[in-house]
Amino acid sequence: MSTNAHNFPAIPIPIDPCAPARIGGVRGKSGRATVVRAIPRISSGIPKVALSDICLSYRTQSGERLLALDHINLQVKAGEFLCIVGPSGCGKSTLLHLAAGLHQQTSGEILIDGKRVQGPGTDRILIFQELGLFAWLTVGQNVEFGMKMKGVNKAEREEKTRYYLRLVHLSHFKDSYTHQLSGGMRQRVALARALATEPDVLLMDEPFAALDAQTRDLLHDELERIWAETGRTIIFVTHNVREAIRLGDRVALLTFRPGRVKREFLVDLPRPRVLEDVHVAHAAREILDELREEINRSLEVEYNVGVKPHVEPGVEQQ
Repeated sequence: MSTNAHNFPAIPIPIDPCAPARIGGVRGKSGRATVVRAIPRISSGIPKVALSDICLSYRTQSGERLLALDHINLQVKAGEFLCIVGPSGCGKSTLLHLAAGLHQQTSGEILIDGKRVQGPGTDRILIFQELGLFAWLTVGQNVEFGMKMKGVNKAEREEKTRYYLRLVHLSHFKDSYTHQLSGGMRQRVALARALATEPDVLLMDEPFAALDAQTRDLLHDELERIWAETGRTIIFVTHNVREAIRLGDRVALLTFRPGRVKREFLVDLPRPRVLEDVHVAHAAREILDELREEINRSLEVEYNVGVKPHVEPGVEQQ
């Protein structure tokens, strides 16, 4: 049985005639079949993150109610790396904002360790694509900022800043300013700042989308190493299916608007992985086949006259 970076066993798939079918397989390094499998939603114990019947609607300029998210149900185990993919406009980033407590869903609830999310909290950190680093602060001061807001004393802040800068290989840039760093280095500063507040859950919204391929590959390695060393739970949104296979224990595919969980896939491939690996490419193709249907739907809505987004009359925003 393959394991993830924490040496957790891969989720067993019970034999169930009603469960989604196994959708592909290739021969892995271990000599046995390694596959991406569609999986039923199985819960055992209290998950680290639970999204239960999440719906979100809002009023358009024409006065109609647009249903953006429709009964999203996802459970994430402690230490799991979940990737979320889907076409543009399906609500991937919105889900992260809801989990971070930055917005309120119309209905449903989000639980962290069984406790309802009612706003932002230090147990969850959202890393935006734009990073949000402070240009007037040094690298060390950026990493220290969240701890300072939490009231951590100076000696502890300095110790943790040194530790997390070592973790992301930026110790020698502690006194540099962000404009003096490359894009990949700024991404690592943002990651160090998030980790320094020691959240249980990292919410990452396409953090590597703007990077060149070489830098992105290096940061994949760094993120996987840090995930293995810290044991954090990560929910990672991406447009790149191969990136999702490269990083994730599991991939959730969302439909075009309204966003629903179309299917979940267990990534049963040995680590470490690389984007160029034929097994990663094969697994990504399995998911891309289903994603393409949703992309085609989004293009119809975008370009075909008379095709309207899904609107739910009478659904009110809380």
